[in-house]
Amino acid sequence: MRAFIVDRYRKKGALRLGEMPEPALRDDDVLVEIHAAGLNLLDSKVRDGEFKLILPYRPPFILGHDVAGTVVRVGSKVRRFKPSDEVYARPRDGRVGTFAEFIAVNEADLALKPKNLSMEEAASIPLVGLTAWQVLVERAGLRKGQKVLIHAGSGGVGTFAIQLAKHLGATVATTASAANTAMVKALGADVIIDYRS
Repeated sequence: MRAFIVDRYRKKGALRLGEMPEPALRDDDVLVEIHAAGLNLLDSKVRDGEFKLILPYRPPFILGHDVAGTVVRVGSKVRRFKPSDEVYARPRDGRVGTFAEFIAVNEADLALKPKNLSMEEAASIPLVGLTAWQVLVERAGLRKGQKVLIHAGSGGVGTFAIQLAKHLGATVATTASAANTAMVKALGADVIIDYRS
């Protein structure tokens, strides 16, 4: 299969378009034909080698942490998905590789794609959406009536965090540039701090 490959860790290094073996399908995996993949700052940091002590990928490897696509095959223990299902995911660490034609994803890391989202829209959600959820819900336990400050409100995680915090009933303050004030206000920010002034 064709994929964008990291041949060695290198700051601002180019990815190589090349051939890699189709991923092996474990009993609890789903093989997904990739229609769209998200590009995140994390991908460039992994390529640059900034995370190689905690995410020790061995070159050559395929980058990519967000995916939307169609189920092609399922492992023998998979019960929630079937071929032709439209899905999206953030594959777990150690099994990333969405910059390719196919990826094997553990069933637990996969969800059915909402019908009202395009493949591209769905592929933009997993990493930033899960990050916002983990921080606000799982770690902070944010509840109705609380106040939260979200830095970089116009960024990928920030745009999700603002909406999630508002959904949970919090008062939201955020930092953003003056150029992004209208956008973060439209997302629900109550207080906007221009970080440049």
